[in-house]
Amino acid sequence: MRSLVLILFVLGGCSILPSSPPPEVDTRGPLPPSTRPVYNLSGYPAEFKDGYVDGCETAKGSQFAWKDPRRFEADKQYRQGWQDGNQICGAKR
Repeated sequence: MRSLVLILFVLGGCSILPSSPPPEVDTRGPLPPSTRPVYNLSGYPAEFKDGYVDGCETAKGSQFAWKDPRRFEADKQYRQGWQDGNQICGAKR
């Protein structure tokens, strides 16, 4: 009887649970501005700065990684900042 219980216990621990695929877009949203990293981007528009930080942190794989899909499509400054930040910070890795 003990053997049967032990076998069932071992087999139960080996079962594989299906995992859900990661979301393509992070639905949590960006963290509040007070917690975001600060970059010296003086002279650039705020939209570009937001995109740069989001793109750079995404390239680094940090907890601040975020790409706002609506802004990326609609805001040229945000999109350019995101692409620049992602490319520059990705190259440093």
